[in-house]
Amino acid sequence: MLRVIGAGLPRTGTMTLKSALETLLGEPCHHMVEVFGRLETDPPAFLAAAKEGRADWDGIFEGYAAAVDWPASAFHVELAERYPDAIMVLSRRDGFDTWWKSCTNTIFTGIDDASFATETWSEMIDALWARCFEGVPRSDVGGMRAAYERYHERVREAIPSNRLVEFTTGAGWGPLCEALDLPVPEEPFPFLNSTTEWHERAGTTPNDA
Repeated sequence: MLRVIGAGLPRTGTMTLKSALETLLGEPCHHMVEVFGRLETDPPAFLAAAKEGRADWDGIFEGYAAAVDWPASAFHVELAERYPDAIMVLSRRDGFDTWWKSCTNTIFTGIDDASFATETWSEMIDALWARCFEGVPRSDVGGMRAAYERYHERVREAIPSNRLVEFTTGAGWGPLCEALDLPVPEEPFPFLNSTTEWHERAGTTPNDA
């Protein structure tokens, strides 16, 4: 059963958040990185959720105590309803420009050059994009800026403030531990998946790290 549900977009420190939550909860946290190892099960399940409004959320997240990043965060409203006791975390950067630069140098490259991608995986990504950004094309940066802002406002409107933790990159253990009523770990807060690390893992070269 999910105890924490991330509503933040990709490239908002979600890999760091995954690691932090796994430390705090002592159980796995679902993230897009998990999907790469579950290509035969996760993409069809999330695609069906997006297109048909049906999902076995308990089955999808069996063994996980938390879920952050896409694809889960695109379904934060449905997941908030299915797991009413879960804390909702809206991870975010300090603004659109920082987020856009990070995405342009990492995941957008991965989306365009995903040689591993199945047709279902690509359809899932398109469906997630439509849910979060209302189908605005990446080539329309001004439209993307507006869609980005609208997305965050929709999250705030959908999730009660007493249940929502707004987690800005670099916030550390405090907000999570307070929301979960857990002690602050002695170990430093993690910092993972920088642009440089993303490209090292992907074996590619950043355009502007």
